[in-house]
Amino acid sequence: MELDIKRLDHLGIIAGVIKDLGLVEAIDERLKKDTQEQEKITAGEAVAGMIINGLGFSDKPLSLTPHFFETKALDCMFRPGVKAEYFNRHKLGKVLDAVHTYGSERLFFELSSQSSMREQIDVKFNSIDTTSLSLTGEYDKDTDENTIKITHGYSKDHRQDLKQVVQELLVSQDGGVPLMMKSWDGNASDNKIFKERASLLIEHFKKSEWPRYLIADSKLYYEGNAINLQQLKFITRIPGTIQEERNCITESLRDARWERLDDKNKYCVKQITHYGLLQRWIIVHSENARERAKKTLDKAIKKEGKAIEKKLWHLSKQAYDCSNDAQKAAETLIRKCRYHKCFSKTMTEKKGYKKLGRPQKGEVATTLHYWITATVIRDEVSIQAQWDEKSCYVIGTNTDEKEINSPDVIAAYKRQNSSIENMGFRFLKDPIFFVSSLFLKKSSRIMGLLMVMTLALLVYSIAQRRLRTALKNTGQTLPNQIKQPSNVPTMRWIFQLMEGIHVVKMKVGTLFKTVVHGLNDVKIKIISLMGNTISMIYSMRKNTGPTIGGSSM
Repeated sequence: MELDIKRLDHLGIIAGVIKDLGLVEAIDERLKKDTQEQEKITAGEAVAGMIINGLGFSDKPLSLTPHFFETKALDCMFRPGVKAEYFNRHKLGKVLDAVHTYGSERLFFELSSQSSMREQIDVKFNSIDTTSLSLTGEYDKDTDENTIKITHGYSKDHRQDLKQVVQELLVSQDGGVPLMMKSWDGNASDNKIFKERASLLIEHFKKSEWPRYLIADSKLYYEGNAINLQQLKFITRIPGTIQEERNCITESLRDARWERLDDKNKYCVKQITHYGLLQRWIIVHSENARERAKKTLDKAIKKEGKAIEKKLWHLSKQAYDCSNDAQKAAETLIRKCRYHKCFSKTMTEKKGYKKLGRPQKGEVATTLHYWITATVIRDEVSIQAQWDEKSCYVIGTNTDEKEINSPDVIAAYKRQNSSIENMGFRFLKDPIFFVSSLFLKKSSRIMGLLMVMTLALLVYSIAQRRLRTALKNTGQTLPNQIKQPSNVPTMRWIFQLMEGIHVVKMKVGTLFKTVVHGLNDVKIKIISLMGNTISMIYSMRKNTGPTIGGSSM
């Protein structure tokens, strides 16, 4: 008997979603001019291979993709005849070049649009944000002016020592599915990126059959971008550096009528015209923000207290020729305090005489010096006011209350963090996914690889959305990490649950048998919830020629 055992694990889910989305065919159609037809795998299959490798819990970089696929059931994930050595670095490099030539941003948008339509993704609310991706090593200078510049910039990972690129994502709040992406120079600013994206979205949103809303953090909202915001429906955080924002919070705390959002949040609404835009500013008072502000304030108060005590000690050793100068010096120091006020001040004067020793009776002093000592205490009124202010934030929108009510605006803004920061950027930066993948030396290929990484996020997020939707619609659950039932599992956990699945091929003479080994009730349940294509991948593979009885175990 001859045995051939290959691993399938969770890779069948990834391959099945790629097939359902038609990514291989769509990529081949667009890149066929830039790839040779006689190649053993197509450009689409090469990209699919990179996605599967990136999502494969592997510690191998993409340059070692053939090693990754050596033990995998490739005929289940691709087609019969596909071999691991076909995914060599030369083939992958050519495909990344072709991706860049076609346009990484353009290709991703076309693929994501097709995928969103197939999966019926709700694209009403669109969240935009950026992150920095650090790189190591030296990079070849690319002669193509359309490539990004790998350079030092503001690092959101706090790795100012490393060069980086900036990655922009626009995702749907329905499942955190990426809709658009773009790679930028390592020193590109969020203001510039957001302004350009807002400008490009104007016509795109106008062509949509349904209303579209752009949601972002405070970097979207600045005077230079107002001309674009006038033509978009937006929901954004108003920067705390704007005086009107602080005034708005102060006024609301003083005399506004607050409405309860839930047990930890309340809000009030003000109509305001700012940057020439008629808007609703929704002031939100959050208990969670209040707790965070308390910790921040306590640290700031303690730090200021130590600093002012040190300065006042040095002040007490300083001699002044005029009592008014000493008084002003103390007042100047204390006036700079945000959290402390003066408790007491004591002025001491000392006369100086021409001769040393005890002055004689009636001798007139030739000099007069003044020393001042001061103590401070916490300014509880100021601290309370700042605590109240820091417990609030302002969300701005140019939508009408009848179009989207204020609670829904707040909810849409809060989903900004969960849909893009927690889902998208954590995924791209997680060392488990695409670990050591940024090994390339050409900017153009790095841009192509960043597109593939974002495409992997697309596949991952759609797989997760599909599973959660199926669980919700059927009223079923799956065990989470602590064996409790959950209807919102992460795909990362599902991938771990699917470990240990193998495709076993047996040959006895001219007879064949193929079985899928390692399935249990939980794995079968997951497979059944993911759709027909994935179910077929995990079922027995048909072979030419007579077979030994049986199908799977």
